[in-house]
Amino acid sequence: MPISRRTKQALRLKRHSHRIAVDIGGTFTDVALESGESLVTAKTLTTSENPVQGVLDGIEIVCEQASIEPGQVGGVIHGTTLATNALIERKGASVGFLT
Repeated sequence: MPISRRTKQALRLKRHSHRIAVDIGGTFTDVALESGESLVTAKTLTTSENPVQGVLDGIEIVCEQASIEPGQVGGVIHGTTLATNALIERKGASVGFLT
């Protein structure tokens, strides 16, 4: 019987028991690394021109604190409030909606 895609993903995650969660906010980017029973977190500044930089800085910090290489991470969860903040603060491009 062939192994399902979901089972293959679960096996890969089991082999790499490290997971990272990232939340890019308007001011700060939060990064959390779950490694077995431990949790390591970092908070970096969000650069509006390049939000990825805060993510990369945070990943570098948590991996260094956990003594692992980024290549050992088996999964990444990402969330952001950048679009919501832009709507609330009325920043960004003007938009029209026709129905």
